[in-house]
Amino acid sequence: MRIPKFLKEGDCLGFVAPAFGCNIEPYKSGFANALKKFGNMGFRTEIGPNCYAGEGIGISNTPEKCGSELNTYFAKKDIGALFSCGGGELMCEILDYVDFEKLAGEEPKWYMGYSDNTNLIFLLATICDIVSVYGPCAPAFGMEPWHESLSDAMKLLMGKKQAFSNYPLWEKESVKDEEHPLEPYHVTEKSCIQCFPNQEVHVEGRMLGGCLDCLGRLVGTRYDKAVEFTKRYAEDGVIWYLESCDLNVMDIRRALWQLDHAGWFETARAFLIGRPLCFGEELFGLDQYQAVTGILGKYHVPIVMDLDIGHIPPMMPVINGAKALVDAGAKKVTVTYDLSE
Repeated sequence: MRIPKFLKEGDCLGFVAPAFGCNIEPYKSGFANALKKFGNMGFRTEIGPNCYAGEGIGISNTPEKCGSELNTYFAKKDIGALFSCGGGELMCEILDYVDFEKLAGEEPKWYMGYSDNTNLIFLLATICDIVSVYGPCAPAFGMEPWHESLSDAMKLLMGKKQAFSNYPLWEKESVKDEEHPLEPYHVTEKSCIQCFPNQEVHVEGRMLGGCLDCLGRLVGTRYDKAVEFTKRYAEDGVIWYLESCDLNVMDIRRALWQLDHAGWFETARAFLIGRPLCFGEELFGLDQYQAVTGILGKYHVPIVMDLDIGHIPPMMPVINGAKALVDAGAKKVTVTYDLSE
């Protein structure tokens, strides 16, 4: 795997919108304030042509223009990291216009985003052998004040922190809206880690995953190189991190069944599961835990659930493609990354 250089003061941060842009509130004001805060930290910023666009269907602009923006900004030598402006719905449609061969040949740079950004982050690892960060999108950095998770994401990119733990509280209901675009996370619920089987976890492997809503759509396409990746790094094994957005508990089980039958999990060392947006839902006697363990239990590896990964804030930054050590128990999970390669 190829590891980008860490950021330093004075470096340029690039912003792109391969999924949604920041053309509406509260994202527009959040993004504007984020740019100001990054400037105050000593960084230069460069905004891609789609960041304030809203002409696309489920993404900021046409698939061609979104793909072109990525190709251009990954090639810019003076940009140290790229931040996605947001999640979206149809980022998969830009993949035909992303030059993955060119991306693989460029000097690697950090890319950060989550949700629909799985379409790029997952492929940067499986096709290009480049690590990236499953973490907050650009407008989140405009909140006042920053939650610890945002500071963690920047410390990661700057090489100041490589071990991350779950946070004490999580957000059940957001108070951010169009009239209050800079509100911080409204964290009220106590973190509670679920381990299956119910025991302490100590496991090493290579992190890989993202949003289940997106991953299932890649199966069987020419972009599906997951099995090749797991074989290439079979000696390391894979720690899968997974979370979901629009999927109900039945959808989650179906998506995992699909990835399982596509052979993705053959070298799994553990599964780290983020809180789904359907947290607490039950359908026909199936809850969020059985939706996962009923499919993945056969691998007889640790399954750690209700983690700070993904759509329910806050989120620990995850380095996709990197080696990691996971320690987990009833109240705490810590992921320590090895970026020495």
